[in-house]
Amino acid sequence: MSRFFEKISFDQFKKDIKDDKKLYDNYILPKRGTKCSAGYDFFAIEEFTIKPGEVKKVPTGYKMMCGEDEMLMIVVRSSMGFKYNVRMTNQVGIIETDYYNNENNEGHMWVALQNHGDKDYHVKKGEAYAQGIFTKFLTVDDEEKIEGKRKGGFGSTNGE
Repeated sequence: MSRFFEKISFDQFKKDIKDDKKLYDNYILPKRGTKCSAGYDFFAIEEFTIKPGEVKKVPTGYKMMCGEDEMLMIVVRSSMGFKYNVRMTNQVGIIETDYYNNENNEGHMWVALQNHGDKDYHVKKGEAYAQGIFTKFLTVDDEEKIEGKRKGGFGSTNGE
């Protein structure tokens, strides 16, 4: 199975972010910073600021595909928590392969960040603010066959 990132469609981009074709054409897909990096950096489509105590929901503009026994973990970059006390509200995002191209949002991934620090946290356009790490996961040997399928977007694995 292949594993990749791609942009959401321009129609989804207009719905979730803004109707700006130039902005859509020019933002970049996640990439690793070094050959030994585990994480693929997520880059800000537009600049944003998070005030102390504020939560900011950041659209990535990305969707991803991976194998059925793989997932993407989304975490903040180490320096954000260590230096600035900025964290993801859910601590670690888990994206499974069946989120890809779901009927609600095409599999558009979002990152919710909260500033627990005492100063504004500013991210410039094109700056990395999170990272995605692909990994395999295991299941139990005696698991019954699962027929359930994702029907929607974020938080829909329980069938809602």
